[in-house]
Amino acid sequence: MKSIAAGKFKNVCLKMLDDVAATKSSVVITKRGRPVAKLVPYVPQAKKGGLAGSVLKEVGDPFGTGERWDADAS
Repeated sequence: MKSIAAGKFKNVCLKMLDDVAATKSSVVITKRGRPVAKLVPYVPQAKKGGLAGSVLKEVGDPFGTGERWDADAS
């Protein structure tokens, strides 16, 4: 893993972003010789299946209590 001083990183930031994306390698950014940040390539997350489209059939009133009220239509 490469490392680069923060002052130099500031000068070559955009080029370093392109390099990390192309090589898929990480870079540690240091300040006064101590690591302060890590630049890593972006890896898109696999799309997880949600609940959309999972309801096959709705039965009854999902918000009802099952009680009959006087205000209900006869």
